[in-house]
Amino acid sequence: MNSLISLSLLPGMHTSISEILKEKTLKPSRRSLPCLAQSQTHPQNINHFLSMPLTPDDKPQTHPQDHYEEEAEASTYEAGRTDESFLIHKPATRAKLEARGTNPGQPSGLLFRDGKKRIDYILVYKKSSPLVEKRVTFERNLRAEGLMLEKEPSLTNTDIMFVKIHAPWDTLCKYAEQMNIRMPFRKKSYFTDWKSKAMGSRFHLRCRQIKSWLPRNPMKLDKEALPDLEEADCYTAPFSRARMHHFTINNRHTFFSNSTRSRIVHHVLQRTKYEDGKSKMGINRLLGNGTYEAAFPPHEGGYKSRHPIKTHGAQNHRHLLYERWARWGMWYKYQPLDLIRRYFGEKIGLYFAWLGWYTGMLIPAALVGLLVFLYGFLTMDTSQVSKEICEANTTIMCPMCEENCNTWKLSDSCVYAKVTHLFDNGGTVFFAIFMAIWATVFLEFWKRRRAELTYDWDLIDWEEEEENLRPQFEAKYSRVERVNPISGKPEPFQPFTDKLSRLMVSVSGIFFMMSLVLTAVFAVVVFRLIAMEKFASFDWEFVKKNWQFATSGTGVCINFMIIMSLNVVYEKVAYLLTNLEHPRTESEWENSFALKMFLFQFVNLNSSTFYIAFFLGRFAGRPGKYNKLFNRWRLEECHPSGCLIDLCLQMGVIMVLKQIWNNFMELGYPLLQNWWSRRKIKQTEREERTRGGQNVEIKVQLPQWDIDWNLQPMNAHGLVDEYLEMVLQFGFTTIFVAAFPLAPLLALLNNIIEIRLDAYKFVTQWRRPMPARATDIGIWYGILEGIGVLAVITNAFVIAITSDYIPRFVYAFRYGPCVDKECLRGYMNSSLSVFDMGERLNVSEESRYCRYRDYRASPWSPVPYDFTLQFWHVLAARLAFIIVFEHLVFGIKSFIAYLIPDMPKSLCDRMRREKYLMQEMMYEAELEHLQKERKKNGRRYHHEWP
Repeated sequence: MNSLISLSLLPGMHTSISEILKEKTLKPSRRSLPCLAQSQTHPQNINHFLSMPLTPDDKPQTHPQDHYEEEAEASTYEAGRTDESFLIHKPATRAKLEARGTNPGQPSGLLFRDGKKRIDYILVYKKSSPLVEKRVTFERNLRAEGLMLEKEPSLTNTDIMFVKIHAPWDTLCKYAEQMNIRMPFRKKSYFTDWKSKAMGSRFHLRCRQIKSWLPRNPMKLDKEALPDLEEADCYTAPFSRARMHHFTINNRHTFFSNSTRSRIVHHVLQRTKYEDGKSKMGINRLLGNGTYEAAFPPHEGGYKSRHPIKTHGAQNHRHLLYERWARWGMWYKYQPLDLIRRYFGEKIGLYFAWLGWYTGMLIPAALVGLLVFLYGFLTMDTSQVSKEICEANTTIMCPMCEENCNTWKLSDSCVYAKVTHLFDNGGTVFFAIFMAIWATVFLEFWKRRRAELTYDWDLIDWEEEEENLRPQFEAKYSRVERVNPISGKPEPFQPFTDKLSRLMVSVSGIFFMMSLVLTAVFAVVVFRLIAMEKFASFDWEFVKKNWQFATSGTGVCINFMIIMSLNVVYEKVAYLLTNLEHPRTESEWENSFALKMFLFQFVNLNSSTFYIAFFLGRFAGRPGKYNKLFNRWRLEECHPSGCLIDLCLQMGVIMVLKQIWNNFMELGYPLLQNWWSRRKIKQTEREERTRGGQNVEIKVQLPQWDIDWNLQPMNAHGLVDEYLEMVLQFGFTTIFVAAFPLAPLLALLNNIIEIRLDAYKFVTQWRRPMPARATDIGIWYGILEGIGVLAVITNAFVIAITSDYIPRFVYAFRYGPCVDKECLRGYMNSSLSVFDMGERLNVSEESRYCRYRDYRASPWSPVPYDFTLQFWHVLAARLAFIIVFEHLVFGIKSFIAYLIPDMPKSLCDRMRREKYLMQEMMYEAELEHLQKERKKNGRRYHHEWP
């Protein structure tokens, strides 16, 4: 498409900018109708200030008071004075500020004092900050870049000053051209227009009639109450001031959306210097050294209204998002993705699109998992293995410890065996295969959904090469330059040796932190060994009888506390290592940081789970020859019914506790912080009234910048934390799903809450984040694919090694009677070996022998306690199952991925059709403009290309 746009940028085919601006809007032709979406899709009540006519002299000007303010700050710094009255302009009286805050003509503090210029960005600093010179220089350079600044004191804190920034039309056009921002220029003509006519209108009319008879989908949003969901279906091209007549500019105020204006201002803030030197630039550095306290685009007003939205309409986009998206009562509705993208930007819009798609795909997985669980519940009492354990009143099991422990009956663990059957039954293998296929279908169909979104949001031609370099990268490697192979322009370059050395240090740090995780897991293992001996010899009979539940439960809780503690350390280490690498662009920085955070937290979260799944009970030894840790603590054994219930308990507790903790930290913590901020504001106002002798409470309507300042800022790492939480949940849902079939159901319930919780947080509790663009979910897609591959391998090992499916299968078809459909009769007895306690203890003949879980020869055999033939049969079957399962599932996954194309055919046809139409439109628009110019100048013209 870029090659097509270049057709319109031929030299000598345009007039000056001033002449273009003075021209009237071109009349719409039959094939090129103007796109009116920019001026028609705003809420009803905000058009009164968004559609104000722009003054002809809309050039960067500075308020006289701001000139005085700048000179006062500079002269004060040079003189070394500390009087705050010299650092800032004298603030207005309290009465004037209150009058200004309650002025009904001012739309919620979204404009300058003149009531015309829109506020595009807010900077916040403290009057008591000593870094005055940097701030003055920075603001002077911002004015030189074409931005307009206006300062305003805070009504809630006398030490806070706000700097309101407005980008005039000329400045927006200048940087929109530099940033290659794509803007609309013609109405789209769909490929399906002529196709639908060819198929006939009767068929479509009949389909509409049938559809009208069907009940309305309750999950769909009411478009009558959502005027902003109407798409701006226009062709777009990189903005060019020389070709401004190509673009549909119905209203200068609404041509650049609020998110685009904020993005342009942020671009300027990132590249404006505050001191001499190449590294002394950017708002991020000023925020880091304390020159400014915060920088953010303002919200578009309040999110609540006294009047219902159905009768009075939405006050602004934020109010519309709250009513139709962020309210908890909308939990069953589809998300207004176009409106989310328009307010927060494409990057956040893609996150919520992916989260909604993931949640919807969890519905079939949750249903199948629930059916597998119900199957285990219904067959729990009829299971042959459970019945044999519950009826084994005469089977004496060996003691669990060597001191102060007695033998116990196998029937004492009847409840434990029944609970194990809930998760380890005949449906386990089927569900593991289903979830492996589900993961592939989810990722393949997400690629199709992403393709549709990138087309609808005009991101097809937006590539990473259009990203700007990070200011830190430019400052670090400004002395070394190379020619960009894409743009052909010189840019800073990081030498390979420098990049390799920094990467090696980063990798070393990653391995060190992973070793720290393994050390923490080893500490948890030691705790479980100690707790096992204590609970097995506990005085309380209830704890002594259920020592395995007590050991697993306490171990999981201790492990969870260690996990959450180490996560705090990992975040700081990942941040330092990522900055050490000096990534080139913001997306590279986010991808590097996200990969480190995922590796740290994945290993931290799943290392103990891998231990329970594949190592617990595998190296315990046998009675009389137990393996001990440090020659002191005996290694853990599995229950006679298997180790799967320990894995299930580990996954269930960690998954539930982590989701509760994450939800509290995402919403509960910001709510508490905002409540505390409002409480301090009210307390300060009460103290001021008391000092002034006023007993009458005066309600002051705070301006929008003051309200936003008291909100919590978005995470410094952007959406990394949001994606990380969901990707780790995806790992829990797929990797060990054979051990916990209820994981998809828990994930579905959590995600239904998570969508509205995140929406409520973005709309009401956080400052408005800087709108950013993105074409996909970044490195997270590759991580999800890796988790899908790992899930196949781990589920194969869980079924073969952790569960008792293979031993039961071998017994049923090799050693069992298989008569009257009772193939597992006697299975429990065949899986228990005999130990002679009389060899070490002086006991009676009746209680001399005890049983333990293993396939070993009896004490009276020629080779006592040696592995039996059944052990080798089971081992061979386990290895064969792993190979067959992996190859079968990987083959099905590859076949499904091959069958599902990454882009729908209808979308490909539409893109080709539009590519053809765009060529004609660009030619027609250029020809029409040239003919107008010749007619205006009185020259002869022809209908061919000049």
